[in-house]
Amino acid sequence: MLAEHLGCEATEEAVHARRLATDPEAYAASLLRATNTERVLVDTGYPPPEIGTSWEELGALAGCPAQPILRIESVSPPEAVGDAVAGARAAGFVALKTIAAYRGGLAEPAPEVVRALEDNAATGDPLPVQVHTGFGDADLSLPLSRPGLLKPLIERFDTTPFVLLHCYPFVREAGWLAHVYPNVWFDLSLTIPHVARPVTALLEALELAPFSKLLYASDAARTPELYLLGATWWREALAEALALLGEGEEAARAILRQNALRLYPVTI
Repeated sequence: MLAEHLGCEATEEAVHARRLATDPEAYAASLLRATNTERVLVDTGYPPPEIGTSWEELGALAGCPAQPILRIESVSPPEAVGDAVAGARAAGFVALKTIAAYRGGLAEPAPEVVRALEDNAATGDPLPVQVHTGFGDADLSLPLSRPGLLKPLIERFDTTPFVLLHCYPFVREAGWLAHVYPNVWFDLSLTIPHVARPVTALLEALELAPFSKLLYASDAARTPELYLLGATWWREALAEALALLGEGEEAARAILRQNALRLYPVTI
């Protein structure tokens, strides 16, 4: 698929050669724009600013509006979390995000994460809070990243929209939470494009959860190819899964577009 997009032979060597021979910004822009993305939401906490592309630059490369997401753990010092969260919406952020799964697990998030949730709820119009759940890098404990461990926080902050990210291998568990709690959504970013059976993952996600609770996302970072691969494989797997479930264009549009537009505030 990459070779077809790049107009070269379908070999790893040919794709790599075309990559090296193309201006890096033009190469990235070509891949991002081929996804037909209308709006891109960017976690500003990774990769570090000195080696990463800013959310403004990413939007320019993608040829669409971009909006930032505030990673709670990136606020320094931790004592500044309250002010950062309280002013996040006014500063243009459309969501908060926590990687508490990497910082001891989801059963007992760090005090600054809980404080961020409290300050977010206290605004009266809380931003969505994205939570890394499920698999990730080797410094994560998989049993402590289960989305079900968030149940007490989901119930305590019942006016806060929670978005469970990634979820694998706990996809059914995430779908159950989205089914039971009106303030829970989830995605299969990172799961797609990395799992070998994306259709199976989507079918598990939609066993209980309504399609109004599932969001498209790629979790692409650092490697521009992941944006196109994620978007392409998501669309292909979603088409197959929805056909098996007897769902059609309405469900596809909701998952790929409408659910996110309803959930995340537009500040541009």
